[in-house]
Amino acid sequence: MRIFFTGGSGKAGKHVAPYLAEQGHQVTNADLVPLEHPSVADLRVDLTDAGEVYSALAGLATFDELDLPEKPSYDAVVHFAAVPAILLKPDAATYATNVLSTYNVLEAATRLGVRKVVFASSETTYGICFAQGERRPLYVPVDEEHPTVPEDSYAMSKVANEVTARSFQARTGADVYGLRINNVIEPHEYAAMFPPFLTDPALRRRNVFAYIDVRDLGQMVQRCLETDGLGYEVFNVANADMSVAATSSQVIEQFYDGVEVRREMGRDETFYSIDKARELVGFDPQHSWRDVLDDPDAS
Repeated sequence: MRIFFTGGSGKAGKHVAPYLAEQGHQVTNADLVPLEHPSVADLRVDLTDAGEVYSALAGLATFDELDLPEKPSYDAVVHFAAVPAILLKPDAATYATNVLSTYNVLEAATRLGVRKVVFASSETTYGICFAQGERRPLYVPVDEEHPTVPEDSYAMSKVANEVTARSFQARTGADVYGLRINNVIEPHEYAAMFPPFLTDPALRRRNVFAYIDVRDLGQMVQRCLETDGLGYEVFNVANADMSVAATSSQVIEQFYDGVEVRREMGRDETFYSIDKARELVGFDPQHSWRDVLDDPDAS
């Protein structure tokens, strides 16, 4: 596929865009900062400028395309670009940038006939991650039916983007899939970050004790590109296990006392349910911090 990938120079994108290229796709990274990866074309685009987005999506990706009989069209858009958290810019700027850029990408893509859009939403939409004080989910495991009522500017922008994406899907009938991505972890971060999580699970409360290995995030995007006909869907994206050494029963006892537990959970099962992604697109995460670190509570 010929893929227009926004935000390919960010923490997740710098792994996922090359991964897609390795799968045989032609990938253009639309970002303010170049990725400079040999398998990915770079195009400097201000996504908050509708004209730039239209021009980029309608244009060439590489000089090699000049030799084709006619300019090719993009088959898919993967939209990861965003101000990636609160406290990086003023709240109003975070919200405005994320909402306007997503609107521009969706409008340009659908008007230019792109039939597959995969966009990055966030775990924060459930209102737990960036809440003032403590917020607990209404039930566990947290699935895609859980209410999304956040209070911070970043998560608000992601909820607004989901509404916008659903509207463009209804208008066009294209496949538009939103990924509620959990805390993205690069392979080198296991040794650097995870040892404290294993001794103090409270450090992971805001992430619902979950995480997503960036390599498995790449797999999820590939699965979405391969799966047609779902219309509009949102998916939780996380690894199959928790990011802490405590068992699920221990986490429930310590952190979720009084919270509804909707089904029996496995010993190490993520509280950020990925059942829907497994069922509808065949998501099958392969990586774990346990491949790098010893589980101190393993029997």
